[in-house]
Amino acid sequence: MTKLETSIRKIVVFGPQGSGKGTQAEFLSKELNIPWISTGNIYRQNIKAQTELGKLANQYIIEGKLVPDQVTNRLVAERLKEKDAQAGFILEGYPRNRGQAETLDQMTQISAVLEIAISDEEAIRRISGRRVCTCGMTFHIDFNPPKQEGICDQCGKKLFQREDDQEETIRQRLAIYHQNTEPLLKEYLKRGILIRVNGEQGISEVKKEIFQKMDENNFSKK
Repeated sequence: MTKLETSIRKIVVFGPQGSGKGTQAEFLSKELNIPWISTGNIYRQNIKAQTELGKLANQYIIEGKLVPDQVTNRLVAERLKEKDAQAGFILEGYPRNRGQAETLDQMTQISAVLEIAISDEEAIRRISGRRVCTCGMTFHIDFNPPKQEGICDQCGKKLFQREDDQEETIRQRLAIYHQNTEPLLKEYLKRGILIRVNGEQGISEVKKEIFQKMDENNFSKK
C-alpha cells in the first residue's frame, strides 16, 4: 500500500476564499461516493435541529463572532462518528488552525490533503465581482453577468455587493488564512500527503488536475 492509497479515504480540502474548494469537494464526494462535510453545513444543520451545540454556535454567529474551536471541534467530531462517514469523507473548512489540526489528528488519520492554490489577486477578483439580489439570485460581473448591468434577470431588482465581498474585508480574511491555515500545509507536506493543484484554471480543468495527481500518487478513486 502506498502512502496515499487506502481503502478508507479521508480527504481534507484547503484553499483560500474564492478558490472553489467547496465546488471541488462536492465533485470529489460524488466521484468517490463519500460524504462532503463542511463546517458551514455542520453549523447550519445543528442550528436547524436546535441541538445543544447548534444553539451555542448560533449565539456566536448572531453576534458576528467566530465560533470557538472547542465548539467547532465537538461538532466535527460528532459528524465524523456518523454512519455515512465511516467509509471516508471529504472535509472542507476544517481544520483552520494548528489547534484544530491537532484535534483532528486525535480524531482520525487523514489519507490526503488537497490544496487548491490561487493568488490573493485572483481571490479578490473572483469574490469582489459577485453581485446578489434580495430574491436570492447571484451573479458575477465577469463569469456570470446579468443581461442588464446591475439588474437581476429574475425579478428586475437592483443588484448589490455584500459587505463580505468588498475588497477590504476579503483582504482581512485572506490575511487570517495565510497566518492561521496556510502553515498547516507545511506539516502535511512533510507527511507526504499534500496534493497541490492550480486553482486558477477553469472548474473542469481543476477537477481534471485533481484526479490526475491523485492517480499519480496512487490514490485510486476506484
